[in-house]
Amino acid sequence: MREVRRQVWFRVKRRGYGVGLPVAWQGWLLLALFIAAIAIAAAVWSELVSLAVLIILTPIVIILARRHSDAEWRWRDGR
Repeated sequence: MREVRRQVWFRVKRRGYGVGLPVAWQGWLLLALFIAAIAIAAAVWSELVSLAVLIILTPIVIILARRHSDAEWRWRDGR
């Protein structure tokens, strides 16, 4: 069977947990859309609706970042 390669949008951090800034245009687009959605929600809707948008979108962005990172997410101490 053919192995499906994931495209890397984010690289894992050398120190700490998770990923850092994007390394591909798709990651930058995801980050820009996330920030824009939060900013628009804050400008247009009430605080409660803006918070709901943040609570809904954050796990989606985390899942996509994890799926499109180059390695497993774990604590790294720089070694």
